[in-house]
Amino acid sequence: MNPEAATPILAILAAVAVLVIACPCALGLATPTALMVGSGIGAERGILIRSGEAIQTFKDVKVMVLDKTGTITRGEPKLTDVVTAEGVEGVNETRLLTLAASVENAAEHPIARAIVEGAKERDVKPGEVSEFRSTGARGVSGKVGDDTVLIGNRRLLEEEGVSGLEALDDAMAELEGKGRTVVIVAADGQALGLVAVADTLKEESIEAIRGMHDLGLHVVMITGDNERAARAVADEVGIDEVQAGVLPEGKVDAIRALQKKHGNHVAMVGDGINDAPALTQANVGIAIGAGADVAIEAADVTLVRGELTAVVDAMHLSRATYGKIVQNLIWASAYNVAAIPIAAIGLLHPMIGVIAMTASSLSVIGNSLLLKRGFVRENPPGEST
Repeated sequence: MNPEAATPILAILAAVAVLVIACPCALGLATPTALMVGSGIGAERGILIRSGEAIQTFKDVKVMVLDKTGTITRGEPKLTDVVTAEGVEGVNETRLLTLAASVENAAEHPIARAIVEGAKERDVKPGEVSEFRSTGARGVSGKVGDDTVLIGNRRLLEEEGVSGLEALDDAMAELEGKGRTVVIVAADGQALGLVAVADTLKEESIEAIRGMHDLGLHVVMITGDNERAARAVADEVGIDEVQAGVLPEGKVDAIRALQKKHGNHVAMVGDGINDAPALTQANVGIAIGAGADVAIEAADVTLVRGELTAVVDAMHLSRATYGKIVQNLIWASAYNVAAIPIAAIGLLHPMIGVIAMTASSLSVIGNSLLLKRGFVRENPPGEST
């Protein structure tokens, strides 16, 4: 062939080879394939991840915020103690529990259900209640017969001017020191006694929080419970920081304060309707699958099994997925950087370029699939790291 005629052909072949090599197929596949495989692994483990952004944000989390009831504990409190105030005429355990169960029977809080069920187990039947009123997490009130009954925490009863609270302080401190949630029962402005409930820890809570510490996370518990009871639970499971007595509307402010202190690296785990705004405020919201639908809808990640150890699994998965994305991008970029100059000087035939481009894309897909094999081997479903 005439050298002068061959030159344009070689130039065309080189140009075609450059176009083929420069096609960013592998780069385009690098992130979505890893995210798809990571999401699939999560689904197999009962970890439903709403978006790829959640996977990538999760890896940077430094602070893990936990709700107490239904997250660290089972969320199934049981009535444990009924303590009457000394020196109050006509008060005994049966009357105290009747008044408490009658008012709480109109409420929907887990503590209310525990008091009502505990009363029934003790053959105490709740009476009729009228003028029922709830003050959210602080307490409830209503009329039972001729008695105006108020049930709640000490702060609420002090604000309402209830007398006789000091006589209950020692019993209250003792019960709260055992990790029990205590409410005061008053009628017509006089404190009649205490009712205490206790919630059991989930079996995996201690193991899960240990796993969070191994990942370098600062673990915070935010609860509406009193300080002593919250501290007792926190000490048992190894919580780093406790914020107790936080009302539902105050959880959002607590998350914001943590974000201001630690940066936008705060995740929260919750299960109740009251947790939904805080889950939305957190950088990563994690809902317990057995919790309220509103919380699940507000969250970025849902733990179908409801086990706290799944949070540790999700964190490992996030970091492993991001690692695969980085590997894919490095490989795809290196392929383009190395092959384009070779193609430009005419040393790479277009057909070889097609094969190389296909191989590059397949290698990215294969590397992403290795995430599944490696992650499952290191951290089998249902087990925490």
